[in-house]
Amino acid sequence: MGAVLEGIRLAVIGGDDREIYLIPELQRLGAQVFGLGLEKSPLGDTIEHVTSFKEIMAKNVDALIFPMFGTDERGLIKAKYSEKPIFLNRQVLESIPQGVPLFIGFARPLQKMAAEQLNVTLVEVANRDDVAILNSIPSAEGAIQMAMEATNITIHSSQSFVLGIGRTGLTLVHMLKGMGAKVTAVARKPADLARALELGVNAVEFSRLKEEIGKAEIVFNTVPALVIDREVLDNMSREAVIIDLASIPGGTDFEYAQLLGIKALLAPGLPGIVAPKSAGKILAKVYPQLILEYLPPNRRKKPEGGAENEIQ
Repeated sequence: MGAVLEGIRLAVIGGDDREIYLIPELQRLGAQVFGLGLEKSPLGDTIEHVTSFKEIMAKNVDALIFPMFGTDERGLIKAKYSEKPIFLNRQVLESIPQGVPLFIGFARPLQKMAAEQLNVTLVEVANRDDVAILNSIPSAEGAIQMAMEATNITIHSSQSFVLGIGRTGLTLVHMLKGMGAKVTAVARKPADLARALELGVNAVEFSRLKEEIGKAEIVFNTVPALVIDREVLDNMSREAVIIDLASIPGGTDFEYAQLLGIKALLAPGLPGIVAPKSAGKILAKVYPQLILEYLPPNRRKKPEGGAENEIQ
């Protein structure tokens, strides 16, 4: 892959250690990178630091890259290396020129609504199959690591329930089975239940969860909806541990779990915590093509010779 991003100006806003590995890869491909909320990062003066969104827009950037974690409900951006809070709100969206794409892991409903109203191209990167499948590996490894630290039993021979057989759930089932766990996969779709049986694990339909959950010693939830509710929790062992990988606010009634004495841990954004280098390299594989895909023709830079940059 050559300098496919030659002449393209990118703004990277906030983030965690994933961005520390992503940015040098973008630069290696020819991009000029401006950083907001990265002033305390180990990147130092290898990037040009800016102090506001107004300054970013003045740089005539071609695309904005926000963290995979996204923001909290107030719009506060996760920015591990920032000296001050940074928010993604309607005022920021209004300042983005038409045609400049905004890439973010997950966007809040109000952010998506505002972007649509303002005709801002907002791309949720975490929803892409390529990113989600590759990210499922560090997510699953991190979840198992958390379970090992939170329990006093081994994964081997444990009664481990995996709720949701999507990309991360499927990877979890594979890993847990490989470690000798007694795995139960919980899903709604007949195809997912059939896949669980094909993998040689127990398959349970969500409608039967409350009857079966009492067997569980470790529960891994990947469903971004309230599936571990009061009724399910009432039927769980008080010694069970829940590792919830769903995006905030998760799929567990954490307040009720605490009341019952059940240990429940919310663990979004695991790739950036347990394996930031691998997670950063995953993004570095995806972003170049994604940037070129969403860059409008009038913003695409042409190298000497006249042909547009393409990833081979």
